[in-house]
Amino acid sequence: MVDTASIGAEFAQQPARRRVMALCAAATSDDLREALGSLAPASGPADLRPPETGLVMVQGRMGGDGAPFNIGEATVSRAAVRVGDHSGFAYHLGRDRERARLAATLDALWQDEAHRAAVEAALAPVEARLAEEAGVRAARTAATRVNFFTMVRGED
Repeated sequence: MVDTASIGAEFAQQPARRRVMALCAAATSDDLREALGSLAPASGPADLRPPETGLVMVQGRMGGDGAPFNIGEATVSRAAVRVGDHSGFAYHLGRDRERARLAATLDALWQDEAHRAAVEAALAPVEARLAEEAGVRAARTAATRVNFFTMVRGED
């Protein structure tokens, strides 16, 4: 028998988990190592699948809604770990297997209610850095903005 209440709770958590995984994806290996160092989980992660590197085909669409076409291949590292009763997964562009494993470990820890707040607090510096970088980019872009206006002649 399927427990629909637990499935509903799982879907309710999805946007928050997506946000945490986006932070892990944008974080550097040092950021992830520092975050995990501050958490000190009771049991270390056990590999469900050892971290590995491979290629994925990247597709694009003209105008965002045109017919798909293959752009090329991208190198991706992935990891799957188990911490306690929870499984964590991560994919990262590039060859940094350790980074993928650290992110997967944080994903598994976040799924545990006891560690959720601590994981989010450990990733807060990454979120602050990303917000600051976005502000710098926005300011740099705003500096190049050109406002066009039309002067109205009085001969209407």
